Amino acid sequence: MRHYNIAVDGPSGAGKSTLARRLARALGCLYVDTGALYRTIALWMLREHAETEEEITGKLSGLTVTMDYLEGEQHVFANGEDVTPYIRTAEVSMAASRVSAIPAVREFLFRLQQSLAEEHSVVMDGRDIGTVVLPDAEVKIYLTASAETRAQRRFLELEEKQPGAQTYEDVLRDVIRRDEQDMNREISPLRQAEDAVLVDTSEADLDESEQMLLDVCKEKLGL
Repeated sequence: MRHYNIAVDGPSGAGKSTLARRLARALGCLYVDTGALYRTIALWMLREHAETEEEITGKLSGLTVTMDYLEGEQHVFANGEDVTPYIRTAEVSMAASRVSAIPAVREFLFRLQQSLAEEHSVVMDGRDIGTVVLPDAEVKIYLTASAETRAQRRFLELEEKQPGAQTYEDVLRDVIRRDEQDMNREISPLRQAEDAVLVDTSEADLDESEQMLLDVCKEKLGL
């Protein structure tokens, strides 16, 4: 069976996880949500009250992060605990952006990500997959949408879970702040790889967005 890797990078709220998961299902390969891995570390460090780079680096030796697939969905585990239900809060999102800039954290997860890509055909999404983690990926996609579109999508998700928890303006500020953090960090800043295909889904719904990604993959892979 042909082996290939697909890297999907882009800013927070661009729909990378949802679309990469659907893309993997359509192509019959493994989906790896690297953001969930960083969120797992962020959650653990929040629980441990580790805030500085030195504290976070020191706590890594006591943490084991693993992945498993339950009914086809990726779940992440911190020292054996399934933390998947707890890693999608705004607090964890901001903390994930901070911890992902720490070299020791990136090294901690780098080997796991690469070993998965060596063993399986994968669709892997994150901030630096095409630029750092899988620089030789057969397909590289930079998935984006306007800050306003991303904030509106995120706001609607939050309203379903916790009506009134945040205003659209609050969410938009979070999106812009997260972009600033991700694009200006010293280690592996968010950027489009030179050979990545830009896919902007600002005007597309979910099905249309998936088709846009599939079209890129089919052209690049000759499917």
